[in-house]
Amino acid sequence: MIRTMTRCLLVAVLLAAAGCQGIRGRGSKSGTVALWNGADFHGWKLFIPDENVDAKDVWSVRDGVIHCKGVPNGYMRTTEEYANYHLHVEWRWPEKPTNSGVLLHVQLPDQVWPKCIESQLMSGQAGDFWILSHSGITVDGRRYEDPNNKYVHVKRKHDSSENPPGQWNTYDIYCQGDTVRCVVNGVEQNYGTAATPARGYIALQSEGSPIEFRNITIESLK
Repeated sequence: MIRTMTRCLLVAVLLAAAGCQGIRGRGSKSGTVALWNGADFHGWKLFIPDENVDAKDVWSVRDGVIHCKGVPNGYMRTTEEYANYHLHVEWRWPEKPTNSGVLLHVQLPDQVWPKCIESQLMSGQAGDFWILSHSGITVDGRRYEDPNNKYVHVKRKHDSSENPPGQWNTYDIYCQGDTVRCVVNGVEQNYGTAATPARGYIALQSEGSPIEFRNITIESLK
């Protein structure tokens, strides 16, 4: 009887541990896993509102890099929702830089643009927040949320820390509880609290001109 109970307890502990791994998965000691697999769009949905446009003509993969044409407007988003994470994204402009963004806590339905908090990638403005479709955030004691305006701008804290066009940049975004912290090439450019919503899908925008992404990873934050 004691041996049976011991075996049952051990099984229960192992199952609980597996269930608590969450986005750590894959046995990574650091807890960091690839959010994008480097080969295709498994685990992501490509969204373009115009049904006459094939999203695969906008988004493609070559040599471990995501290539986005930038037109028409749309995005690629995860098929799973996330909260409490460190997101790492690398991007560059292969041609003339214009506009894009990382959409956090995306809510359904898919549309241009969904309810979410955008960590801006517009050239020269990476690290700004855009509060889209009546989401909200508080920065330096000021609440950015407007029921009459779908687009509310929150400027970054410092001058641009972006690299010149053609060079790769790093975006490290920390979403923990209802806080959002944006770090561009090692410089903290924005920090907000009381974010609403505080969980959802993650998306990369098509909005302007060709842009490339690589090394998209995510790490669970407790």
